[in-house]
Amino acid sequence: MKIAIAHDYLIQMGGAERVVEVFHNMYPKAPIYTTMFNTSSLLDNLRDADIRATWLQSIPGVAGNFKRALPLYPLAIRDLDFNDFDIVVSSSSAFMKSIRVPKHTFHLCYCHTPMRFAWDYDTYMERQTHPGLMKRLLKVYMKYLKEWDQNTSRFVNQFVANSSVVQERIRKYYHREAEVIFPPINTARFIPSARIGDYYLIVSRLVSYKRIDLAVEAFNRNGLKLVIVGEGPDLQRLAGMARSNIHFAGRLADSEVTRMMAECRALLFPGEEDFGITPLEANAAGRPVIAYEAGGALDTIIPYQNGIFFKEQQVEHVQKAIMEMENHSWDVGAIMEHARKFDEKRFVEQFKGYVEKAYAQFKREG
Repeated sequence: MKIAIAHDYLIQMGGAERVVEVFHNMYPKAPIYTTMFNTSSLLDNLRDADIRATWLQSIPGVAGNFKRALPLYPLAIRDLDFNDFDIVVSSSSAFMKSIRVPKHTFHLCYCHTPMRFAWDYDTYMERQTHPGLMKRLLKVYMKYLKEWDQNTSRFVNQFVANSSVVQERIRKYYHREAEVIFPPINTARFIPSARIGDYYLIVSRLVSYKRIDLAVEAFNRNGLKLVIVGEGPDLQRLAGMARSNIHFAGRLADSEVTRMMAECRALLFPGEEDFGITPLEANAAGRPVIAYEAGGALDTIIPYQNGIFFKEQQVEHVQKAIMEMENHSWDVGAIMEHARKFDEKRFVEQFKGYVEKAYAQFKREG
């Protein structure tokens, strides 16, 4: 069987790109189609991949400000040719689920979420600093984009959701059913530490919907040490809010992030995510998580076993959760054992088996 992989864009390295990395390890001969990519940002295991970009890649500077190309993505993916492939596995939270494939080709979409910026526009844009006129124009465009997104969902033969909440969104927006297969965690990368530091940790892209500002406000108030690892357009705003007990570490090597996760008091996860790989990575290092009780965290956090929930995105609720975390006696072994339920080997076995079964059914049905 000839297999291709398709992913929205390879210009920022987050949880979805980690999944693409695993897909590449599973199917090393499969080319990876994407709208654009940034060589300097690629994960190490993707540097040897056959990456094929659309004509968007040739536009000077577009990878540095990919959001400005928003109206062009539906046009760019129309030119992708999958005629030579039996199976296309798309990894999508935006546009790649809408690719057209020949009738003989099976298209399975691993859906990280239906595009949040269209279906939940107000929440997504709430803390963005775009001018008011641009926000209004974008809102008009989102009406078209939602219709396009819904209509093109029929190009997918089978959806797989990365969490229960995404499964429900697929049902709500696309009127389709989806199997849930949780994303892979490389638990072997993490080793617990006997030395626990004096800091709390956030590892995240710095974008407004992830609610890093909530954590900044909480730690401004309590004076505890917070280290924020990551880059993104919200950095300047967040840094302007933060007091001296909050340190912005920027983007770090995986080895350094691994060490910091093992030595932090706890990982903070203040936003509503579609799944959220970083909490389980912290768990793999034996550390608990303080998370907002919503989204993918509902699938991964068991209160007082591997983390603590706070119910509302308010400073007081974050503060209370921090106190509960400090007063609870954590079983490092139990935390790590929980993370291993989401291990990469489990994902590979489950996903490969699902693809083979679904493709066989597709062939039987002609």
